[in-house]
Amino acid sequence: MAKGIIIREAHFPGKAPIEAYGNGGFRFADMSHRGSLLVLPSGIHGWEPADPLALKAADFDKLFAEAGNVEILLVGMGKDLRPLPAPLRVALNEAGISADPMSTGAAVRTYNVLLAEDRAVAAALIAVD
Repeated sequence: MAKGIIIREAHFPGKAPIEAYGNGGFRFADMSHRGSLLVLPSGIHGWEPADPLALKAADFDKLFAEAGNVEILLVGMGKDLRPLPAPLRVALNEAGISADPMSTGAAVRTYNVLLAEDRAVAAALIAVD
C-alpha cells in the first residue's frame, strides 16, 4: 500500500475573526488559507465558486444547510461591489437570509464587527490579490 498525500477539504471548526486578507487568501485563527472562504456558524470552509462573477445558489449549499442559524450573509465580491444575481438573491430570501454584497475588504471588516456582537452572521469571501 503506497503512502501519499491526503488532500482534505479546507475546514476550521468554529468561529474566528478574519485577521487579514489579500495576496489571494486570508488569515484567521493563527492559520492562513489561499483562496476564497465560506464562513459559517459551524466553521470556516475553503470555498471556490465556479465563477465568482456569476454566483449561483449551488455555490451556497453549505450555507443553506445552516439557514436556520444565519440571519445575515455578507458577500465579499472581490475588489469591487457587484450585485448578486437575481436567482441567488431569491433563493437566499426564501431561506430567510438577508444578503449584503460589498467589496471583500468591507465584508471582512463588517463580519468581524458582527461576530464580536455575537450576531447570526455568515460570510462568503472571494479572495483578492
